[in-house]
Amino acid sequence: MPPPDAPPDAPPAPGALRAHLLAAVPAATASAARVLRVLLDDPGAAHLTVTDVAGRAGTSEASVVRTARSLGFAGYPQLRLALAAAGGADAAGAGEPVALLTGDLTEGGDLAAVVATLAALEREAVTATAAALDVQVLAAAAEAVAGARVVDCYGVGVSALAARHADLGAARLGLVSRLRTEPHAALVSSALLRPGDVALVVSHSGRTREVLAAARRAGERGAVVVAITGSAANPLARCADHVLVAAGRETAYRAGATAARASALLLVDCLHAAVAQRLGGEAVAALRETHRAVGGQERVR
Repeated sequence: MPPPDAPPDAPPAPGALRAHLLAAVPAATASAARVLRVLLDDPGAAHLTVTDVAGRAGTSEASVVRTARSLGFAGYPQLRLALAAAGGADAAGAGEPVALLTGDLTEGGDLAAVVATLAALEREAVTATAAALDVQVLAAAAEAVAGARVVDCYGVGVSALAARHADLGAARLGLVSRLRTEPHAALVSSALLRPGDVALVVSHSGRTREVLAAARRAGERGAVVVAITGSAANPLARCADHVLVAAGRETAYRAGATAARASALLLVDCLHAAVAQRLGGEAVAALRETHRAVGGQERVR
């Protein structure tokens, strides 16, 4: 987060404030993250004074003010007004009070409530990701992928799921794609990339050592690095040419990567759609042929 004397960026519109808060959590300091969670989890946060927020977050009032400034506001009073405006927008457009759902589980709790909580958190993550997505960045990333000689897709652990989705989608569009979910395989593949190739790197933390090394090697080789990650300020984002941020609220029983899984898949789908737009008839023909191939196999019993 920027230092307290840094000039604030433009604050988000009321409808995008919740997405802005979610996107800020991964890169926030420990105290700022607690402040953000207080504001996210309390539907009446607009009524909280700076002292109230500081007390609930277990931090100082100065930390609350710094957090507000890091979000683009002149101070906490301005953030509080934005929370009030956002609350009105949420009430007009939301079907349920998602902010009431903290995602915590209790032993012997109602399973139906657990399902409802998970569904609400997934919707919240996807909605926040879409609201915060920079379409110009998406377009630039799609342009690079559409014109690449080869697209390498890197990801390990939970992030490998989105990397595999990216690889399959690229292949369906007729692109030459290579999935690398084993760390050493990613390092070897990145060492052979050329200028104009693309390394599509999925890592929620943006700090997985081997994946980060592969991304850096790809950049050194002249390849375009497209990152799908949980923060625009982590090490992977800093070495990428284009950064797509996947929002997701970590809870007591969901790690950050798991919480952002649906958001990462959404970003991959958005990227594929943008690539298909640029490829035009070529993509349509590839999709038709691959659909015919898969459909034909399904009918053989």
